[in-house]
Amino acid sequence: MKTEQFIIYGHVQGVGFRFFTWREAQRIGITGWVKNQSNGSVAVLAQGTEQQLETFYRWLQQGPKTATVNYIESLIVENNTIYSDFQILH
Repeated sequence: MKTEQFIIYGHVQGVGFRFFTWREAQRIGITGWVKNQSNGSVAVLAQGTEQQLETFYRWLQQGPKTATVNYIESLIVENNTIYSDFQILH
C-alpha cells in the first residue's frame, strides 16, 4: 500500500471536483480523502497500489469535464494511517 498526496491547481473549486474525485476513487478502489484548499486548489490524499495510484493520477490530470486542471503537485507520503474508505472533507 502506497500513499500519495496531490495538490490540483486550476479551475477546480465550485465545479464538482471533490464529488467526481470521490466517485473515481470509489471506482478504482482508492482510499483517503479530498478537500478544497483556501488558495483555490484541491488537496487529495490517496492510498492504493502502484497501479491504482497511477490510474487515479491520470484521471486527476484531466478531472471532470466541468474543471480545468492546470497542473498537479504530487509527493509520496510516509503515512502510518490506513484509510478504509475515501471521504470528502470540508
